[in-house]
Amino acid sequence: MVATLEKITEPDTEHVTEKAAADIILQDTSLDIWDSKYRLKSKQGEALDNSIDDSFMRVAKALAAVEADEKSQAYWYKQFIWALRQGAVPAGRVISNAGAQQHKPATSTINCTVSGTIYDSMDDILGKNHEAGLTLKAGCGIGYEFSTLRPKNAFVSGAGAYTSGPLSFMDIFDRMCFTVSSAGGRRGAQMATFDVGHPDVLEFIKAKREDARLRQFNLSLLITDQFMHAVTNNKDWPLAFPLTEQEQQRDVINLNDASQVLWREWPIQQGYITNDEGLVACKISKTVKATHLWNAIMSSTYDFAEPGFILIDKVNEQNNNWFCENIRATNPCGLSAVSNVNLRIFHIYYQWFNTEWFISSVNIENVKVLH
Repeated sequence: MVATLEKITEPDTEHVTEKAAADIILQDTSLDIWDSKYRLKSKQGEALDNSIDDSFMRVAKALAAVEADEKSQAYWYKQFIWALRQGAVPAGRVISNAGAQQHKPATSTINCTVSGTIYDSMDDILGKNHEAGLTLKAGCGIGYEFSTLRPKNAFVSGAGAYTSGPLSFMDIFDRMCFTVSSAGGRRGAQMATFDVGHPDVLEFIKAKREDARLRQFNLSLLITDQFMHAVTNNKDWPLAFPLTEQEQQRDVINLNDASQVLWREWPIQQGYITNDEGLVACKISKTVKATHLWNAIMSSTYDFAEPGFILIDKVNEQNNNWFCENIRATNPCGLSAVSNVNLRIFHIYYQWFNTEWFISSVNIENVKVLH
């Protein structure tokens, strides 16, 4: 960290405190958005930030406050306020919540998160729903994979009944998000990812054709290399879900019969039949033409701009933490597959590009704000 800081190009911050808010070029729309979403206000709705520059100073002070001594705090305050005024603006949760703990102590400066794996049990489903509710309450967006849940009409031996499937549980998360965001005044953000080989994949693809369903979600499919190969070569595509020993014995399923069982990688091995290679036995529910599934995806994407398209094998291939994690979900926007992230943008007000200050702003943002 120290070595990285020493390489930062020093910006000219000598007169940083003399820059007036009026010098920051903003459109009326920008001011309206700032006032409605990011301006710090009291419980009575009175403005505590008198200007956008007040918001910048609040954020800069909060970010610098983590330093060990007053000298370091003063130094980094100047760096932050300079970068903010030059257009290096962190995303919403930082601008809204940094330095605002006195007025909203339960909020977070983290914009995006990804849930842990949802296990196929009522206890874990409801536990993850509880975690997600607290996450959304804090102002964070969250992503999850729902194809770890058994398909619709699968028999649940413990309940002696048939399950309603993963999309029905997504409806619970959807209503929870709507309720939490309505109470907090800010729309919640969620991402649901779904494996292209799950038996309920067609229902997932078509879910938003139903009025008002899953409106608190962005939807994305986890597309594998094997599926793309099947589409290219007009092959059949098996839809399957992991098999437990109890199910295998009850239904007398031959694990060596390729028409009944598909051995594949799966994010969860606990409770399922596995082989020496770490592959999970999945019971094939049905087989469809890969091109038929592809056409359904393209049709839905054309009509509703969803589901999104995540090349999950490529994501994990390029993941630097490949040795210790298997990525299966992203943040609500689909742009990040890490567990949490603070976003930011760079506004450029001029018709020329100042490379020196841009590099300085990026360094300040990356080294201090994002880490």
